Amino acid sequence: MLAGLGVVSFSGSFPGTVFAMRGFDPYFVTFSRAGIATLVALVCLAAAGAPLLPPRKHLRAYLVIAVGVVFGFPLFSALALHGGASTAHAAVLTGLLPAATAVGAVLRAGERPRALFWIACAAGALSITVFVLTRGSGRFAGADLLLLLALVGAAAGYTEGGRLARETPGWRVISYSLVVAAPITVPVTAVLAVTTDTRPSGVSLAGLAYVGLVSMFLGFVPWYAGLAMGGIARAGQVQLAQPLLTLLWAWLLMGERFGWATVAAAFAVLVCVAVTQVSRGAGTRPPDSA
Repeated sequence: MLAGLGVVSFSGSFPGTVFAMRGFDPYFVTFSRAGIATLVALVCLAAAGAPLLPPRKHLRAYLVIAVGVVFGFPLFSALALHGGASTAHAAVLTGLLPAATAVGAVLRAGERPRALFWIACAAGALSITVFVLTRGSGRFAGADLLLLLALVGAAAGYTEGGRLARETPGWRVISYSLVVAAPITVPVTAVLAVTTDTRPSGVSLAGLAYVGLVSMFLGFVPWYAGLAMGGIARAGQVQLAQPLLTLLWAWLLMGERFGWATVAAAFAVLVCVAVTQVSRGAGTRPPDSA
């Protein structure tokens, strides 16, 4: 349930980024969304009476999260969308992300899912990838490399964040990651605000507010908590539903259309998610221990 709330929040990231770039430079969108989230994080830390700086023993992990989800994913996905990749094509990224996160859980978090989990994981990734590619041109483009880099960054950030959330509340994990990145994001945002072409409008400001408040902060609160409680690999598979949710927002907000193939893909993905949720593997931390 918690991971699902995170997925619903993240599903609007691509449309929100597209709307934000209607009035702002993609680099400004990347750094300003982090700047907005950093202000919220500092307020939350201060209100909770928590230290404003992360514990030194976890500094390396917070740096990995900052590089992956504060800089990497937002920047590379924004550049891909700015370079002509459609929202539907970019959804391939989130279709493959759960599999990449599961690999990270094995390598970094010591989780050992069973064979049935991996079969369902691969089937879900294949289903959503085939669906999205058949809706578009299906050709390799330069933006695909940017999307691949974004995928790697997100998977690394999710894995490290899920590990830390086992002993630290999810909201503090993302807060400290933003604080670690603040010496770069805040001054760069200020410089880009005066050096780039900005044409703010209601739509672009709404998109920027969404990616700054929801995609960059609020969504990570239940997401990291869900990864810690359900296991990074298993709970991360809920994100298989994100591409279809993204396409739903694209239809509602951007007028993109889809037909029977969407229904078939949705059913296939939901079946795969259900299988991964009942496939507990050795090494997966149970909810009570988290």
